[in-house]
Amino acid sequence: MKPERIYLDHNATTPVRPEVAEAMGRCLLEDFGNPSSLHGPGQAARAAVEGARRQVAQGLGCAPGEVFFTSGGTEADNWALQGCLAERAGGGLVLTAIEHHAVLHAGQHLGALGHPVRLVKPDGRGWVDPEAVAAALDRRTALVSVMHANNETGVLQPVAQIGRLVRGRGIVFHVDAVQGFGKVPVRVDELEADLVSISAHKLNGPKGVGALYARRGTPLAPWTYGGGHEGSRRAGTENTPGIAGFGRAVELALAEQEGAGVRLAQLRDCLEKGLLAGIEGLRVNGAGAPRLPNTLNVSVPGVQSEALLLALDLEGVAVSSGSACSAGEEEPSHVLLAMGLERRLAGGSLRFSLGWGNTPEEIERVIDLMPPLVRRLRDLA
Repeated sequence: MKPERIYLDHNATTPVRPEVAEAMGRCLLEDFGNPSSLHGPGQAARAAVEGARRQVAQGLGCAPGEVFFTSGGTEADNWALQGCLAERAGGGLVLTAIEHHAVLHAGQHLGALGHPVRLVKPDGRGWVDPEAVAAALDRRTALVSVMHANNETGVLQPVAQIGRLVRGRGIVFHVDAVQGFGKVPVRVDELEADLVSISAHKLNGPKGVGALYARRGTPLAPWTYGGGHEGSRRAGTENTPGIAGFGRAVELALAEQEGAGVRLAQLRDCLEKGLLAGIEGLRVNGAGAPRLPNTLNVSVPGVQSEALLLALDLEGVAVSSGSACSAGEEEPSHVLLAMGLERRLAGGSLRFSLGWGNTPEEIERVIDLMPPLVRRLRDLA
């Protein structure tokens, strides 16, 4: 008999909650009109889109008119970087070395177009010093992008301090808040951000929908051209079911955020303590830095992460070795390497990311499973 599956990969994606599926179902079966149509079915769909926009804006602490729906976090990141620099010939860009590939690869593209790009490295905990960002700025810098919470280690970055330094010099500040939004408070004014990217499927919403917050007055070229959708900045008929589900997911996350954060932190700390006690030489990546309450990244010396991941999967436990967007790559995590980990140690890392539905019993089972699996793989090695 197969063991009941334990899902501990919520930073990759999350299950859609029943309440979210219900909101999406209404738009699929009842409010199915085109939101740009003037008749009744179209206006019902428009009401669903604008209701979700208000829900997302409430979560971010901004005006609804500053929220623009996208196909997800990757599009929002690309739009923020490319849209901001579209009319700034030679404008410079400062990123951190631990950004998601959506930001790093967009930065590489902009570099190829003639925009100077500078990378700021974190310390050994994966935390970026605001003064290191300030030191990377020069007269050509037009945009700085720093992630709010790292998707691999969970380390929370000092974005508010960085934002004050950056915006005080008249430079646009973008925050990739895809991983943190819904788990911890993300308020645009507190972050000192001009542009913020978020995504629905990281907080029990559907895949294929996200949003970009753009502060009024921030330079941002349209992403697609056509109709007048999304304030004439992103042409194309809105994904009404996805947007409605996004709004409901945000509403639920905000209502439960504080209690969920405490519960998940307790489960995460229990898992961390149990693994440290049971596995010789285990390293917690990001230890000593502020982290998301649901995320634990560890390196296991003498074991390859892929082998351990597959062994856990056979036992019914789903985890990851880093970002889902890097799955299948042979290179160790760029995040862990930027933190200074040796390649062999970085190659033995696992990410446990907890979420809605995980229980203490599941955590205890993983604590029991891991040490014998590690011993077996070390013996084979």
